[in-house]
Amino acid sequence: MRFILVGTGLMAQEHIRNLALVPETRIVALVDPEPSSITWARESLRASFGEEASKIPAYANVQSMLAATDVDAVIVASPNYTHHDVLLPLLETDLHILCEKPLCTTIADATDIVTRTEARKGIFWVGMEYRFMPPVSRFIADVHNGATGTLRRLALHEHRFPFLNKVGDWNRFNRNTGGTMVEKCCHFFDLMTCIVQANPVSVFCSGSADVNHLDERYDGQVPDIIDNSYTIVDFDNGVRALLDLCMFAEGSEEQEKLVAIGDRAKLEVGIPSGVKILSPRVPAGEHKAITREIIEVRNDVLAAGNHHGATYFQLLAFLEAAAGRAPVQVTASDGLLAVKVGTAAEISAREKRIVRLSELEG
Repeated sequence: MRFILVGTGLMAQEHIRNLALVPETRIVALVDPEPSSITWARESLRASFGEEASKIPAYANVQSMLAATDVDAVIVASPNYTHHDVLLPLLETDLHILCEKPLCTTIADATDIVTRTEARKGIFWVGMEYRFMPPVSRFIADVHNGATGTLRRLALHEHRFPFLNKVGDWNRFNRNTGGTMVEKCCHFFDLMTCIVQANPVSVFCSGSADVNHLDERYDGQVPDIIDNSYTIVDFDNGVRALLDLCMFAEGSEEQEKLVAIGDRAKLEVGIPSGVKILSPRVPAGEHKAITREIIEVRNDVLAAGNHHGATYFQLLAFLEAAAGRAPVQVTASDGLLAVKVGTAAEISAREKRIVRLSELEG
């Protein structure tokens, strides 16, 4: 399958390394208006595919690329605020599209994309990589197979490093990212919905910018992105879910931890350890029947990215769907819902109130 990369910055480098692990794929063109990003992508192509691959054509915009390139699929990894406009000409083709998260920075733009994806011949997939980390995939399967009994509580924790530097530092401001709760946390809101298998109805978020980037200035402006928060999402089946985000905890042993509790057991998994623990309920005072399992990931897959193998396994699933052998696992509608929950969390943090998803309809 012949791929083009639209946006050749940080995330595109990860896609290049992972595409190199799949023999039936190749990259045939690059699209980015920033020359330094094109240079970076060529260096990555040379390292991953060899000298000839680094000589593929590069274009400043999608329209000029489409007029000159014969291609099967596209990965959109451009800055968040560009997604809507970048996608418009692509959606007029039959190309298979993998669009990095978030789908768009606003509900209106994401809704428009959902409408435009209907009845297309090519598949449309939103890049929610966290579903595809092998320990997380196993965790999801265990919950769905009844390991906890009837799920009642879900907690997702991410204690990590601050936002990385990107071209033009576009990710320092809510106007470009949609806000941290959209940009970063759409992953987790998507995971919540995937695990709970119900509809989110209300969101309460307590969050602010307390530590990171406060000494930075861009044209005299201070970054306004949230760097830590607690978010509670209530679902229409009675399950409540918590997201605990801290982006100044890069010294943590586990970067992510997922905990599901039902009426029969507690299930948890950590990243990067890959340790999955099942703790069934027992009468008070009796011996605890805890079981542990380590979910391994190939070293070359781990080395190819920063998402514990997720980008590689998502790519394999995308290829299966593009070939018609499997369904699309993360649809445009899934991407829209994650943007809605993230937007509700941003509003909640600013206005210090519960936000119902129904407020955001229309």
